[in-house]
Amino acid sequence: MEGNEQLSMITPMLKGVAARIREDQLGAVTPCAHFDVAGVLGHMTGLASGFAPMFRGEGPAQDGSPSAGSSATDHFNHAMDELLAAVSSPGALERTIQTPGGPMPGAVFARLVAFDGLVHGWDLARATQQDWQPPEQLVSEVHTFAREAITAEMRDGDAFGPEQQPPPNADTMLRLVAFTGRLI
Repeated sequence: MEGNEQLSMITPMLKGVAARIREDQLGAVTPCAHFDVAGVLGHMTGLASGFAPMFRGEGPAQDGSPSAGSSATDHFNHAMDELLAAVSSPGALERTIQTPGGPMPGAVFARLVAFDGLVHGWDLARATQQDWQPPEQLVSEVHTFAREAITAEMRDGDAFGPEQQPPPNADTMLRLVAFTGRLI
C-alpha cells in the first residue's frame, strides 16, 4: 500500500477525531511529550500546510487557509484535505521532496507522513478519550515501514525516544506507538 493510499485511510479518521475534540480538551496532555491537544493539532496543521505544496511540486505554501475566524479544527481539516489532494496528485510519489531531513522520494516521504498521522491520531484520541482503531493491515504496514525508516540517530528524545516495551497483549497500534518511544 503506497503512502497516498495510507493517507486516504488515515485522513478521514484524523478529521473524525478532530471533530469530536471539545474546546475544554485543547489543553489536555497527550502521549506526545512536546504537545498538548492544541499543540498536536497545530503541529499537524502546519506540517500538512507546508508539505502539500512540496508534493505538488510547488514552492512555499501560499496562504489558502480558512478565514481568520475559523476554528483550529477548521484549519486542521483544510490542511488535511489539501495534503491528501497533493499527495494523490499526478507525479507526487515520483517527485523528489525537499524534506526537513533532506531530499527524499515522494513515495518514501508520503509513508513518513502517514506514519506521523497514524501516531498523532492515536495521541489525539488517547488524550480526548476517543477510539482509534485503524485497520490492522494499515497499522501493520506502517509499523513495518517505521522499523526500517527510524534510525538510532533519530531517537534524540525530540521526535522519537527510546523504544518502549509494550504490554504482552498489545495490538499492532500499541506496538507501533511503543516503538516511537511513547509511554503507553
